[in-house]
Amino acid sequence: MKMSKLYAPTLKETPAEAELMSHKYLLKAGYIRKVSSGVYSYLPLALRVLKKIEKICTEEMDAIGSQQMLMSILQPAELWQKTGRWEDYGAEMMKLEDRKGRFFAMSPTHEELVTFLLSGEVKSYKQLPLLLYHISTKYRDEIRPRFGVMRSREFIMKDLYSFHTDFDSLNESYWKVYEAYSKIFKRMQLNFRAVEADPGQMGGSYSHEFVVLVDSGENDIAYCEKCGYASNTEAASGKAKIFEDSGEILEKKEINTPNMKTIDQVSKFLKIKPYKLVKTMIYKGKNGFFAVLIRGDRDINEVKLISRFKDPSIQMASEEDVERITNAPVGFAGPIGLDIPIYADETIKGIKNFVVGGNKKDTHIVNVNHPRDFKVKEFIDVKMVKEGDACPKCGSPLKIIKGIEVGHIFQLGTKYSAPLGLTYLDSDGNSHPVVMGSYGIGISRLLGAIIEQYHDENGIIWPYSVAPYQVIITVVNYKDEFQREIGNLIYENLKDKYEIILDDRDMRPGPKFADADLIGIPIRITVGRKAKNGIIEIKARKTGKVIETNISDANLQDLFEKLESVVREINA
Repeated sequence: MKMSKLYAPTLKETPAEAELMSHKYLLKAGYIRKVSSGVYSYLPLALRVLKKIEKICTEEMDAIGSQQMLMSILQPAELWQKTGRWEDYGAEMMKLEDRKGRFFAMSPTHEELVTFLLSGEVKSYKQLPLLLYHISTKYRDEIRPRFGVMRSREFIMKDLYSFHTDFDSLNESYWKVYEAYSKIFKRMQLNFRAVEADPGQMGGSYSHEFVVLVDSGENDIAYCEKCGYASNTEAASGKAKIFEDSGEILEKKEINTPNMKTIDQVSKFLKIKPYKLVKTMIYKGKNGFFAVLIRGDRDINEVKLISRFKDPSIQMASEEDVERITNAPVGFAGPIGLDIPIYADETIKGIKNFVVGGNKKDTHIVNVNHPRDFKVKEFIDVKMVKEGDACPKCGSPLKIIKGIEVGHIFQLGTKYSAPLGLTYLDSDGNSHPVVMGSYGIGISRLLGAIIEQYHDENGIIWPYSVAPYQVIITVVNYKDEFQREIGNLIYENLKDKYEIILDDRDMRPGPKFADADLIGIPIRITVGRKAKNGIIEIKARKTGKVIETNISDANLQDLFEKLESVVREINA
């Protein structure tokens, strides 16, 4: 490819909309262009990277015996209604109505459709296990699309579905896919971690996320250096420090706390530690309103709460509902006298004489004790894990790191097969629901995640395996006949072995070098004034290392050998 013909409209200024470095560089380097909020067009450079990512995924999926197919983006509403997800999925599902009044989902995922597809085809245990995957565009109406391709409303995904006679067979395929995913991300030279995760809307009993470790990530990962335990904090169950208070139980009394709605304000006013305050949070779910109590030094993990009650509709009550239920403004709710169910995090069990809201404006109650002053329906684990909590496996302190989720695998069981009628006959002729697994990789999200891990102040640093082009030949002065001829000679001799760009533009060398770094081509061959002496330079974008090589019209062997050595080094 000649640079003069390449459609890669680079920008000098950083677009105001860019938040993450990946978003900035994808726009500046001419990889993507915004269509509307959360929707992007992928320009030629981006598409080449996406195809490389897809190829790696396809090779590893094929290697474990999975077969590629392609399913429709439009899915009939009745399939989702049968599984209960038409309503449960929420506002993120893009829905449309055709001219006949029939409703469809714009696919956010394909569990329902692939299950329906096989329900008319799979009849016998002899047809199982079966692994099918496809790579397609998905749609989710994100409430706040951001970070470019990281959280968009239209995205590309590789999803695999497995079908089994029993959980032993599912478990075998689950770990095969786990290893295949690990190979995929290693081939992309990513620093990643596989962590336990909450299945969320997908359902099922067991799941893992694959997370690229970067400070800019949205996901918090709790991990233990001693035993290797790792989990998304939404699913982590680290043990918090328990405060066992001694002494007698004191008489409760009301305290005037004018305009003091926060833990920090009340704890300073009363001169007590935050853990001695207990927050009362009011939630609404499909079964009505309920309260959740948690220590003042902890936060509620709403993913755990939704998972515990298997109710994706759970959300914080509105200010109006809180005031109606507690007879007080937000910030003064407490458990005493509430006529809704009360659940409490396990961490408040050992505390005596703690402080709660008084269900009255500008009022808190001190010396509150359970069960003397209120009743708890059930103690549950709903706290968000914090750094320093004890590892649930070995008890060592947990650490927290940031990451970007790029893959997620689930053991679904019969969540979809049972309501959609996907069954098989065993060897005795008895019918059973098929046991399923689901496994996804964010293809377009990887475009951004890789850049978050591989960039510097000058631009992108693509790993060799996914780079849009592997080598760029920068001719410093293309008007110079000798430099031009050497550049073309190298280009013609290398283009059958490498994916190459020849920068044939008539412009100053500074912008040429800047574009090569910005676009992120792994290897740059520079043909400059030294070429008259038979010397050109090879530079690795990743390491910045520059080596010189000797060339002549008749002999490019030294160039070939040194170029291969650079490729081996950056792939090591």
